[in-house]
Amino acid sequence: MNKKISLGAAIFLMLIFMAATVSMTMIYSQRDFNRKVRDLKDRESRYSKIAEIDNYVQNRYIGTIVADDLTDATAAGFLAGIGDPYARYYDKTSYDRLLADYSGNSVQIGIVPQKDESGYIKVGEVYPDSPAQAAGIQPDDLIVKIDDTDISSENYSEAVAMLKGEPGTKMNIVVRRGVEENTLEMTRRFVETPSVNATMLENNIGLVKFTEFNDTTPDQFNKRVNKLMDEGAQALIFDVRGVSTGVLRSVAQVLDKLLPEGTIVSSTDKDGNTTVLETSDVTEIALPMSVMMNDKTSGEAELFAQAIKDYDKGKLVGTKTAGKGTAQTIIPLTDGSAIKLTTARYNPPVSPSYDGVGVKPDFEVKMSDEQLQYATDDPETDAQLKKAIDVVAAAIKQFNASQAESSESSEETSSK
Repeated sequence: MNKKISLGAAIFLMLIFMAATVSMTMIYSQRDFNRKVRDLKDRESRYSKIAEIDNYVQNRYIGTIVADDLTDATAAGFLAGIGDPYARYYDKTSYDRLLADYSGNSVQIGIVPQKDESGYIKVGEVYPDSPAQAAGIQPDDLIVKIDDTDISSENYSEAVAMLKGEPGTKMNIVVRRGVEENTLEMTRRFVETPSVNATMLENNIGLVKFTEFNDTTPDQFNKRVNKLMDEGAQALIFDVRGVSTGVLRSVAQVLDKLLPEGTIVSSTDKDGNTTVLETSDVTEIALPMSVMMNDKTSGEAELFAQAIKDYDKGKLVGTKTAGKGTAQTIIPLTDGSAIKLTTARYNPPVSPSYDGVGVKPDFEVKMSDEQLQYATDDPETDAQLKKAIDVVAAAIKQFNASQAESSESSEETSSK
């Protein structure tokens, strides 16, 4: 028999439910309020300590205080103390330089500097259409002096920074080649940094090497890959060994050309909110692929490798990557400076986050830094490249066999 409750009892139960809801809301609100009060008190305590230190410094320090230097150092120290290994403070000059680096155009003479064992600047590469190329500078040349500064191991970093500056400014450099030295007058100007190089290997296998992912990378990538395909490339090998954090949008645009329709990357913020950041359209390159990577492959370059694997577009060759799967946000400040903070964690298309664990290769092939340094796009000297070639060569055979079977099946159907 169904039991009925009176209207009064129903109202009473509803009031109890409402009271419980209000009570729970008040409890949670009180906890949130208490947490905010504690946070506020902690912040007041921190800032009062800084104010106390400032008071002693202002009243007792016998030296001269440069206000801007003190502010910059305080900002840098604050970020150094929050426990974020990727957090950083950029003063206005360094922030402007960072923006130029991300754009792929920096004011320089157009070389890749390397530290020679003697401490001099060794020219690792000369960029096309650069002041260095116009002056006849060649790879392996040594820059031993810039203006009045003799270069050594002690001032190497400062000397490299001297190669950059305002566009149109001049400097004199002493270049040593063998036993000969020449003094060259150089004018700094904007130089586009090549971030993608492409070579056609034997058996129509295209090798695409990245040095970084900046704003100019997608355009360079499209031109070089299109050229390889026009030349009859039957497979593509991508080299992201040693490539560290880059511009996410750049990586996504490169992947968009390679992947089918779907998510490329999402991110999860501190509150657990997940947002899709980049997607791919239906257009894709239908060629066998492989990606070479190592323990110095980091950040967005790891996403590149993992996305290729997640969509089953290719196999990964080399060693486990660095495991930096977090997103950093550059936040401009009102005075022209900026800060960088870790604000989210990247999520690859299918696999779990690689942050802290790295991306694992399908085929592990170890190479020392010295072996990699002397590898010259030759499978005889580059064991990882040799394996990548074997992987895509097998995929080419499988692809051709499936195409032949499909063609035979079509012919049989037509003849019936």
